[in-house]
Amino acid sequence: MLTKSEEQIVELLWNSDEPLTSSEIIRNSVDKTWKDSYVHLLINSLMDKGIIEVAGFKKATKNYARTFRPTMSREEYLVLNLTKSKNYSKAQMPEFFKTFIGQTTDVELLNELEEVIKQRKAQL
Repeated sequence: MLTKSEEQIVELLWNSDEPLTSSEIIRNSVDKTWKDSYVHLLINSLMDKGIIEVAGFKKATKNYARTFRPTMSREEYLVLNLTKSKNYSKAQMPEFFKTFIGQTTDVELLNELEEVIKQRKAQL
């Protein structure tokens, strides 16, 4: 589970087309709830949790800075949160999807979900 500050950084990385340095993260974080000096602690925490990783290095002024990218997509993170929840039970998944599908009024989305299920069944 991520803190609000960690979520802000990961959201920024998910929305970026390329890995970012800590300076770029600070500069692009418009509604941040954390102080600029705290960014390194947040980045280290996210790396410890396996949510982001070092992608490489980028020249920043006279020095090189590490760049960071997420290790998983937003969707993968949501599934991880669900399955790592202390209340998670595999037996609840059919009811979860039944509830989700029951609240969906978008026929295109339902067709897409049906196709994803068919493709997955074919793979197994």
